[in-house]
Amino acid sequence: MTSTTLAQSYLLKATKRLKILPVLFEEEAYSDVIREAQEIVELALKGMLRRIGVDPPKQHDVGYLLVEFKDRLPPEVGREVHRLAKISKWLRKEREFAFYGDVDFIPTEEYTKEDAARAMEDACFTVQMAALVIKP
Repeated sequence: MTSTTLAQSYLLKATKRLKILPVLFEEEAYSDVIREAQEIVELALKGMLRRIGVDPPKQHDVGYLLVEFKDRLPPEVGREVHRLAKISKWLRKEREFAFYGDVDFIPTEEYTKEDAARAMEDACFTVQMAALVIKP
C-alpha cells in the first residue's frame, strides 16, 4: 500500500465518520461527539501528513507536525496549520475524559452542547482542509 492510498483511506474514514456526529449531537451524547470528533481529526491530520510524505507517529496529537512541515502543504492549508494544531491539541486533551471520565468527571454530565458543537465544527473544518491536501 502506498502513502497516497493510505492517506486517501484515512480521509474516506474521516469523511464517513462525520455523518455520525449530528446523530450523537441530537441524542445529546455530547461526550461521544467529542470522542468521535477527536478520532476524525486524528485520521484527517495523519492522512495529510502521509500525503506529504511524513510518516505520522503513533500518538493522538500530530498537529505540531503540520506546523513543522507547513511548507509542503498547499498555501490555503498552510495558512490554517496553527488552527489545525490547536484543534488537534484540544481534542487530544479531551480524548480520554470524553470516553472514560474520572472519579470526579462524569463525561455524560460534564460536556455541554457548546462543547459538542465546537468539536463538530472543528472536525468538519479539519476534514475540509484534509480534502485539499489528499486528492482522490
